[in-house]
Amino acid sequence: MATRDTLHVEIVTAERELYSGEANLVSAPGTEGRLGILPRHAALLTTLSPGALTIKLADAEEPIFVSGGFLEVSNNSVIVLADTAELAEEIDQARAEEARRQAQEELAQAQSDVERAELLGALERAMTRLRVAELARRRSGRRLEIPRSDSEQ
Repeated sequence: MATRDTLHVEIVTAERELYSGEANLVSAPGTEGRLGILPRHAALLTTLSPGALTIKLADAEEPIFVSGGFLEVSNNSVIVLADTAELAEEIDQARAEEARRQAQEELAQAQSDVERAELLGALERAMTRLRVAELARRRSGRRLEIPRSDSEQ
């Protein structure tokens, strides 16, 4: 339950619930710019861009890659419905690097504007996944304790 100094946060995808817990701050990549959400934030519904969503609680923080989706703030609660999402520790850096390389190669060969737009999106997602993994690697604070389901352990 959210207190005066925290808000309740849920991050879900079609496949799973990534996080359900408290936070002092949620920083998210909105389509109109970065959002900083603190306790008692005004009601809000917005779309998300691919990027790093960060949950902070006391001296712990957790960067999470989201590929897009929706974010709703209501009654001291944040709900993120992400298209896809990965905890930083789950990101396969070799796979993300290969996706980046492949998107760059295919972009150089793209024939249509539609193909270029799709490949630019793929390139952005791969590069963002790499940035989120790097953020986690460099972080100095504690990590949030995020319960894992049996299938994820």
